[in-house]
Amino acid sequence: MRARGARITAYAVLAVLGGAVAVAGTLVQAGWFPLGLLLALGGSVALFHGGARLTGTRVGAAAPGAGWMLVVLPLTTSRPEGDFVFGTGGGTYIFLLGGMLAAVVCATITPSGQLPPAGTTGPGDLVKGR
Repeated sequence: MRARGARITAYAVLAVLGGAVAVAGTLVQAGWFPLGLLLALGGSVALFHGGARLTGTRVGAAAPGAGWMLVVLPLTTSRPEGDFVFGTGGGTYIFLLGGMLAAVVCATITPSGQLPPAGTTGPGDLVKGR
């Protein structure tokens, strides 16, 4: 039961970090256009992949991805006055779609937590019975 509480706490912290990375990425990607966009997407990918590696589960990548999207999506909606946080350039859409794609890819390619038995080198050894 204690491990479950620690895992839930880790997911919550990862979701909050996802929101923080989203805010930082929002500001950086528009401020330093070509390199800022790469930095923002790189930070997002690092958080998503790091969360998956830290927890060893797909939810470890999905939790910061959800926090990232919960912060980024409201920042992209326009207000009645016509104002919004993001600019209307192509870099903005690359950041939005690239970040969402990165979250999905990191959650998809993460192993499900099952490790091969000790002494095996790959799937071929499992088939051969080694």
